[in-house]
Amino acid sequence: MKTKTKYFGEIEYTKEELLTFQSGLFGFEDEQSFLLLPFSNEGTLFSLQSVKTPELAFTLMHPFTLSTAYAPVLREEELAALNAKQSEELYYYVMCTVKEPVGESTINMRCPLAINPDTRVGMQVILDDESWDMRHKLSEFEKQEETTC
Repeated sequence: MKTKTKYFGEIEYTKEELLTFQSGLFGFEDEQSFLLLPFSNEGTLFSLQSVKTPELAFTLMHPFTLSTAYAPVLREEELAALNAKQSEELYYYVMCTVKEPVGESTINMRCPLAINPDTRVGMQVILDDESWDMRHKLSEFEKQEETTC
């Protein structure tokens, strides 16, 4: 299959590469099929590309590259929806709003995307842990010099 993307032009993909968000993402409930495309070989910065809407793509990061203290815990109903028994079975990504200068970019650590790597089904969740905010500045994190948006 082929799709047009916001950052990579037209690409080919297989059905197995699709990520399905059955309820969509917050504010984008009608968008349910996405591709996770790395911006580089380093694998820390990704584009979450809508298959339905070529101009819709979100910038994602691995939260664990930003903070080793990050440990999302999902509610039982969220785990059930993702067909997981424990939060640790899932992959997590956080959304990044890119700004200039890069250190002013913000990261939403409170509402990560949780993905079951076996089923490729995901959902955006709101963590109960109030120590994480929806708008952390990238410059707040220790590994700022190793991470670019």
